[in-house]
Amino acid sequence: MEQERQFSVAVSYQKDLGYIEYDEDSHRATVTLANAEGKKLTEDYLREIHEIKVPHQTLMDFTTEQVDPLADVASFKLALTRLWNATGVHVDWSRPVEYVKEHPRY
Repeated sequence: MEQERQFSVAVSYQKDLGYIEYDEDSHRATVTLANAEGKKLTEDYLREIHEIKVPHQTLMDFTTEQVDPLADVASFKLALTRLWNATGVHVDWSRPVEYVKEHPRY
């Protein structure tokens, strides 16, 4: 089974909707968000390596790992789980990206 090499997810910040597209071949993420502050916060966050407590077998079984959001799709997704706490930019996991492209504001 071939691993996913590209990933897109909807995001929101204040009254603006947007999305992030990650390309594993180039190790790049493109943030499309009309709110300049939210866009910059997200881009800065994605350029940094983060220490993230990663769960394992139980709710008490965590290890702290260094995560480079742009290393691969799995790391990108893991880093996005902490985006809200770090920046206030919300990842809209269930919102279709195609919808956001047509309706970039609430």
